[in-house]
This record gives sequence, structure tokens and C-alpha cells, in this order.
Amino acid sequence: MEYTDRFLAIVPDPGAVEVLATGAAFTEGPVYLPDEGCVLFSDIPNDRILRWSESDGMTVWREPCGFANGATLDREGRIIHCEHGTRRVSRTAHDGSVATLADRFGGGRLNSPNDAVVTPDGAIWFTDPPYGICSDEHGLQADSEQAGNLVFRLDPESGSLDVVCDTMEEPNGLAFSPDWSLLYIADSSLADGRGSNRHIMLFDVVEGRRLGDGRVFAVIEPGVPDGLRVDEHGNVWTSAADGVHVIAPDGVKLGRILVPEVTANCAFGGDDDRRDLYMTATTSLYRIRVNVRGAPGPA
Repeated sequence: MEYTDRFLAIVPDPGAVEVLATGAAFTEGPVYLPDEGCVLFSDIPNDRILRWSESDGMTVWREPCGFANGATLDREGRIIHCEHGTRRVSRTAHDGSVATLADRFGGGRLNSPNDAVVTPDGAIWFTDPPYGICSDEHGLQADSEQAGNLVFRLDPESGSLDVVCDTMEEPNGLAFSPDWSLLYIADSSLADGRGSNRHIMLFDVVEGRRLGDGRVFAVIEPGVPDGLRVDEHGNVWTSAADGVHVIAPDGVKLGRILVPEVTANCAFGGDDDRRDLYMTATTSLYRIRVNVRGAPGPA
């Protein structure tokens, strides 16, 4: 594959992908814990959260885990998990205690919260597609109790849920621009045949609490977009069938980091400078060193 100078400026050695851990069924939800120098990531079909560090290698962090998927940190460094099986958003405190933050809306259970981001005001924005209720492989098969597949904002003070987007077929990964004025949301409905979308939508954030009209930011192929992150310069790093694609804020596709397995998610980390990109791809956790940091805020 040929690489442009613009891409090589941020990924100087695209072939330097290393396997850190393997042996899972389907990996997802990577989050870097700077205080521990480790990565947590989910093995969804096996209903467990795995932990990897340089000193310990891969260990089991929590089992069972409610078929956890996406994860992030809140402003206090507590771990936010989206759980398919329990159909909730949970928070793990520093002492290990777990609390439910949201599991119902409008009198019904959530579908299966998928991915989350915490904004500077402490609000948790998360997607709620049906993946965890479609079968028992990634959750527990059940009927939806919601009017659709929604994107929510969980208010940090009142604990109330507000719908910020109801126009997407199957909202999946999400990430904000570095200045928090834009929100990227993946729509992955083509993956399971229930829809036709394989694109990332882009929304203006209005007054930090709601979204303007969306527009298509990028179409991802092969595969579909799933988990995604934004770096300090506003570039979007999105998973795809062949690895991680990097897209500039103006929509120009800069290049691809090829991974030998279908890739589901990615996260920036690293003890010193957040320039390690961790990638969850089917059975394994991968890492590559890059020349940019993840955007400020939770991973």
C-alpha cells in the first residue's frame, strides 16, 4: 500500500502493528487507565472484561460483566461501561463498587447501550442500538422496549435522560471534536442486514446539550464504522473491516492502518504522551505508535 506524506506525518510506520494479547472471541471497548498503566477491553461473547499491561500481560478483570461493550472514563477517572446484557450504563468507582447510571427511558428498558463519551460538564452521551438484544451471543435476546435506536445525553446533576438524536438506523461509536463543538456518530446498520448504512454522521453541538441536523461525514468500507476516536488535531480514527482508517476534519481520507483481523474499536493511551493507539480486532488487542495524541478529555 502507498502512503501519502500527510498520513506518514501522523503514522510514521504504518506496518509497525504489534499483537499485545489474543485468545478472545470478539474484542471491543478499549479504554486506557493512566493511573494503572493498563488497557481494559471487552470480550463480549465470553461476557468478560480483560486487562492488559506491560507487566502483567492479559488477565481477566471482571467476569461476568453484563456483556460490556464501549467504555470511557468520567471526569474523576471512574470507569463508565455500556452493558448489553444488563441493558444499562454503569460506573465503576475507584473502590470497585458498581452503580447503575441509566437503564430505562420512557417507561421501557434501554436496548443495549453501546458506546459512551463524557463531556466537560460531566454529562454522559451514549448510543443505544439493538445489538445486545438481537441474539444471545452479544447479550440476551429480547424485544425492544424503545421507539427506536436512540442517542442519549445523561444529565450529571438530575440523572435524567434526553434524546439528542432519533434519526439514525443503528448508532454505534461516537466521539467529539477537540473543542466539543462537533459530534461524530457511526451508523453501522449494514453490518447485520437490518439497514443500509456504513457511514459516520457529523452533528453540530448546540449549547452543549443538543444536536443540530446531521450530515454524512464519511462512508467507510470495507466493512462498517464501529468504534472511533478523535485526535488532538481533529482527525477521526475509525475502525473498519481491514483496520483503522484516519480521516481529516475536512473529510479527506488520509490513510489506513492495516490489521490482520476485522477491527471493532480503538483508543489512545500511553503513560507519557497518549501516542499509543490500542485497537481491538476480533480475537486480539493490537497497538501501534503514532505521532499525535488523543483529543483532550476521557479516552
